[in-house]
Amino acid sequence: MPTTKTSSKTSTKKKTTPKPLKRVIIKQTDRTIRFSYISLIILFIIILLGGLYFYNFTYVRGDQGENEAVQVQEEKHVAFLLEIFDKIQENYWEVITGQDLFNIYKAGLEKLEKQPEVIINSDRTALKSILTQVVDGLSDELAKKEFSVNLATIVLYNLQPVGRSGLFTTQKETDLWNNVKNIDPNTNLYTELDVTEDASTEEIAAAADEVEEELQDIINDNDSTEEELAAAQQKLAVVDRARETLTQEAARQTYNTSGVEATVYGEMLTDEILHMTIKKMSPTSFTELQQVANEFDQYQNLDTLILDLRGNIGGSVDLMPYFLGPFIGPNQYAYESYHQGEYEPYKTLVGWLPSLVRYKNVIILQDEIAQSSAEVMTSVLKKYNVGILVGTTSRGWGTIEAVYELTNQISDDETYKMFLVNAVTLRDDGQPIEGRGVDPVINVADENWPDLLYTYVNDNALVRAVEKLID
Repeated sequence: MPTTKTSSKTSTKKKTTPKPLKRVIIKQTDRTIRFSYISLIILFIIILLGGLYFYNFTYVRGDQGENEAVQVQEEKHVAFLLEIFDKIQENYWEVITGQDLFNIYKAGLEKLEKQPEVIINSDRTALKSILTQVVDGLSDELAKKEFSVNLATIVLYNLQPVGRSGLFTTQKETDLWNNVKNIDPNTNLYTELDVTEDASTEEIAAAADEVEEELQDIINDNDSTEEELAAAQQKLAVVDRARETLTQEAARQTYNTSGVEATVYGEMLTDEILHMTIKKMSPTSFTELQQVANEFDQYQNLDTLILDLRGNIGGSVDLMPYFLGPFIGPNQYAYESYHQGEYEPYKTLVGWLPSLVRYKNVIILQDEIAQSSAEVMTSVLKKYNVGILVGTTSRGWGTIEAVYELTNQISDDETYKMFLVNAVTLRDDGQPIEGRGVDPVINVADENWPDLLYTYVNDNALVRAVEKLID
């Protein structure tokens, strides 16, 4: 019976089982509602954040973008000046510390009255901060450009040797290369003599003589004003250039095709003496040297050469390994240059020139105007005893300059480049030519220099010829 009771109770409990099921369904419904609330809250937060982001991007970031664009525009001037700073340190002829270069920039800022109020350090980082402050304080693009150009010019100018480096525009670079090539685009040599391009050599020489005579009359006239004298002397120099270029057939052909004026020319002073003048070291000078030497090689009695470098302002030092070969032979150590603690030797790249080897006596003339690669040449000829160096100590302009491109530019209508002293040349005793010059063997400042020259050459005719040229 108990079992029956038990079974009856059990049966009764089974009938009440739906109640727990109802509680489960209620709990699931609550969870669904809470999940929906949470989802709505999350969605609201997402929408809110999205709105804030959109506002920030559209308005705040838009303003920041405009400010950043302005900042980039301003920073190009700073970048321009810092690139010059970096390229000076990398390429300048001597090692220059960041502090030393900073001080040059600082002096430039003071000159431009742009001195910052507080300076903590003296290095590139500090310079960048100062330049940024100064540029940010300038009113417009023109002011920023002028400041950048002026500061760069001051800094480069004040690098040692003073005045040798600079900031180049496209026109300045063109003028430089025209000068090196010996091209004067503003002068027509035929017009200066009032002759046509098909005039004969005789007609050109006669026209040059006529113009020279007229100019000498003005120079010798005591009533001529200073302006008239200056104009006559300037014109006379051009007439000399025209005579030297247009009366030599090879030089005239070069001038007709490229506008390059003669840099090497010769004349016989006597049957035995050739006077060869080298006015400048241009890219065509080596070819001209060979042409002139070969032209006079037909005169069998010539045995003495007076090589005249007075007034030679130098030019392309790259020409020297070629130019010196005919005088000292092939593969010879010619000269050295110095750059940031390192010495670089240069050897001759060509050999003897038969039309020059023939000369038994050689006199080399220089003066206080001779400079640059002309000084390199006289120093080497002196070192190898090619001839007797006569004259005065040369100018002492012993630097090698180079033009460097600048990546950062500050103008849409002008391109700037850096002209920088990259190395210095050394003379025959190993000392820099810069500031010292090349000393002659016989200095014409000495009263008895002709007698001293005679002790070397034992030739009165040669001494008289040199005296006449010097006087």
